[in-house]
Amino acid sequence: MTATAAASGASATDHFIHDKSPYDAVRDTPAERVDLLAREVLDAVYATVRKHKVTYDEFNALKAWLISVGQDGEWPLFLDVWLEHVVEEVATEHREGNKGSIEGPYYVPGAPEQGANGAVPMRDGESGTPLTWTGTVTSTDGSPLAGAKIELWHADADGFYSQFAPNIPEWNLRGSFTAGDDGAFEIHTIQPAPYQIPTDGSCGKLIAAAGWHAWRPAHLHVKASAPGHELLTAQLYFPGDEHNDDDIASAVKPELMLDPTPTADGSGVAVQYSFVLDPVRG
Repeated sequence: MTATAAASGASATDHFIHDKSPYDAVRDTPAERVDLLAREVLDAVYATVRKHKVTYDEFNALKAWLISVGQDGEWPLFLDVWLEHVVEEVATEHREGNKGSIEGPYYVPGAPEQGANGAVPMRDGESGTPLTWTGTVTSTDGSPLAGAKIELWHADADGFYSQFAPNIPEWNLRGSFTAGDDGAFEIHTIQPAPYQIPTDGSCGKLIAAAGWHAWRPAHLHVKASAPGHELLTAQLYFPGDEHNDDDIASAVKPELMLDPTPTADGSGVAVQYSFVLDPVRG
């Protein structure tokens, strides 16, 4: 069995419904808030139709494409790639600590615990340059956050994520780490490669029709959390990637750029990146 966009999309949809409790969010959103947002989104669509004199053929093409996005299970992919970066920007603009970035559609909670110094699960001979990542987790006042949790996940060298593509072990390249008493951690994994988002489904049809590219620069996904502090979700990037400046998901920020250096024995690279978490206020 080979990986397909439809299969990955269906998996992303299933995980979202299971992990995010979206129906609770709909139920708990006040009617006046729904009314405000829905009306303003529709007004923006109306303005686009009028400004560009959208034809019935174009309208029907849009309807057909929207239907196919649902059939392919690609709504999580579409929204995470083209909309989430703006939602993340607004939701975290108050923070004093680290900058965050989008979560994307491929997060899975409950990755195996590896302690303060450990390696993510990986296959024997996993492709990619060995990567050692050290850092600390502190609060905005500089105090170390002992027991802070760091969740790491990323794609393999072929651009696929475990649990969303076949023939990959369940927790491959996914791990949870717990900072020590001094807030320090050391993580061992492999340096991921750039990859294209799935293009054999509806999102790929949009990319082709618009003449866009589908590439994401190489990145590590991470969540950092500690009691009494806001959850930080981020993606960490590597300098020199040709798609850092035109990421299809518009998620790259200069504050999230790593600085890899060769390890002493030349067997891999080392990076240092620490987290500063904002206390929960109010």
